[in-house]
Amino acid sequence: MNKKKILVVDDEPDFLEMIKLRLEANNYEVITALNGKEGLEKVKQEKPDAVLLDILMPELDGLRVLKRIRRENKNLPVFIITAFSNEERFKVANKLNASGFIVKTRDLQQEVDNINSILNIAPQYKAEK
Repeated sequence: MNKKKILVVDDEPDFLEMIKLRLEANNYEVITALNGKEGLEKVKQEKPDAVLLDILMPELDGLRVLKRIRRENKNLPVFIITAFSNEERFKVANKLNASGFIVKTRDLQQEVDNINSILNIAPQYKAEK
């Protein structure tokens, strides 16, 4: 069975490492990017099955990255990661068809379970390769 490939884009190296370890422990292949530009490049090169995308990043924020991803691939699951809940950003992300939201916490297992559910029971979310 092939592992599903997850791209995690976040400008916080400590969080990036923590979520990478958690996803790998749940049998995912994990690719990381430290900014939006690098994340967009890896979406094209690596063809991930899903993207976890920080909303607040310098230069190219998560909403702009999501908008660009949606131009190319409407079905790729993209989960927005945030430490701060902001209703306006959530509304914009929903308009851009974000697949879900992950709040940065110490215990990410619930979020990993949500990712598992979406990737396993929603075949329409398969990445266009």
